[in-house]
Amino acid sequence: MWLRDSANQLLSYLYVLRPSSNPNSLAALFRGVINAQSRYIKVTPYCHAYPPPPESGFSSPMNGAYHQNKVHMFGKPGYDQRKTFDCKWELDSLASFLQISSEYYNATRDLGPFKKYRWVETVEVILHAANAMRTATYTSDGHIAQSGYTMTGHTDRATETTSNNGLGNPVIWTGMVRSTFRPSDDATIFQFFIPGNMMFARQLEAAAGLMDIIGTKRCRNLAFEMRRMATEIRGGITKYGIVSHPQFGAMFAFEVDGYGGQVCRVVSYFAGYRALTAYQNLMDDANLPSLLSASMMGYVSSRDEVYQNTRLFALSKSNPYWAFGDAYNAIGGPHLGPTKGWPLASIVRILTSEDVSGEEASHELREILGSTDGLGLVHESISSWNSKDWSRQW
Repeated sequence: MWLRDSANQLLSYLYVLRPSSNPNSLAALFRGVINAQSRYIKVTPYCHAYPPPPESGFSSPMNGAYHQNKVHMFGKPGYDQRKTFDCKWELDSLASFLQISSEYYNATRDLGPFKKYRWVETVEVILHAANAMRTATYTSDGHIAQSGYTMTGHTDRATETTSNNGLGNPVIWTGMVRSTFRPSDDATIFQFFIPGNMMFARQLEAAAGLMDIIGTKRCRNLAFEMRRMATEIRGGITKYGIVSHPQFGAMFAFEVDGYGGQVCRVVSYFAGYRALTAYQNLMDDANLPSLLSASMMGYVSSRDEVYQNTRLFALSKSNPYWAFGDAYNAIGGPHLGPTKGWPLASIVRILTSEDVSGEEASHELREILGSTDGLGLVHESISSWNSKDWSRQW
C-alpha cells in the first residue's frame, strides 16, 4: 500500500461517499484505509509504501531495493522490511493521510475513526517527523545538524539516490519541510519541494479543523501547532519559493534550498548586451502534487497572479519537461524522461482551466481520447511523437 496512491484511489469516490455503519459500504472502505495508514505511519513515518497487514492473509512481498538502499531515521539505521515495503521520504505521503482523513469527515460528519485507531497519536508522529525535516543542514556553530531521515541508494539512476552521503544538498531554515523525494519517487535536487509543502500546509490547516471538532485539550494544542506550522510553511513559500522569470514574471519555483538555489542566473555579455542565458530547476512535473495543481489542491486561488504565471510557464516550452510533438502534448517528468507526456497532467490542466469557452478542456479531452492506441484506456505516459509508444496500458 502506497500512502498517496491508496488515498487518491479512494478520493476519486468522494462525491458518492455517504455515512454508513455497514461493513460492506464505501464509508467502511474509507475507514479501513485511514486505519491502515494510521498504523503504518506510526511504524515508520518517513516511508511511503507498506506490505499487506497481517490480518489480510496476503503474503508480504520483499523489495529488492531494501538491500540496495541505506536508510537512517532519527539517527538509527534501517527499517523492518517485514513491516515496510519501501522507504522514500516524500512529504506528500503524509499530506495524503491528512487529506483523506479530513475529506472523510467533511463528507460523513463521522468522528468515529478519529477517536480510535490512535489517529490523534498518528498526527503527533507526523508533526514530529515533519519538524525533524525542517532543520537547516548546519548548526549555528557550523556542524552538521542531525536529520530525521537520510538515504543513499546503490543504483545507476541519479534520481534514485541523494548527495552528501544521504543528507541531500544543503539548505537553510525557511519554515518549510524538506522532502528527499518527489511524488514520482525521484530524488529532489533542492530539498524544499514547493508543491509538497503547499499540499502539506493546506492539509495541516484542514486537519486542524478536525482537531478543533474533537475538542480535547490535547487536540486543541495540536490544532494550534498544526496551524502554526502551516503558517510558517506558507511564509517560507512566499519568501523563498516565488521567483522572477524574465518571460512569465513572478512565479512559483519547483524546488528551493533557501540559499537562492531555486534559480541559477548565468549572465553573459555580448556586443554590449546583458543576457540571461540559463535557468536551473525551474520546472514542473506531471505527478501530483505539482505546481499546476496548486489551485486544485486549494493552496491558492486559480485566479492568483503568481499561480497564473506559473501555470503559463508549466504549459510552455520553458518548462524542461513539457513534452510536445505531433502525437501528444503534456507535462512529463524525469521519472520516464523527456518527450513522455502524462495524461494525468492533461487532466489537471482541465481541472485548473479558467477558459470559460471550454476550448482548452475540449482540446485536452480530444488529445487524451486520441492517445489510447485503440485500447480505450488512459496510459501513464505517451511519447509526444508516437502514440503507440506508451507506458502502462491501464
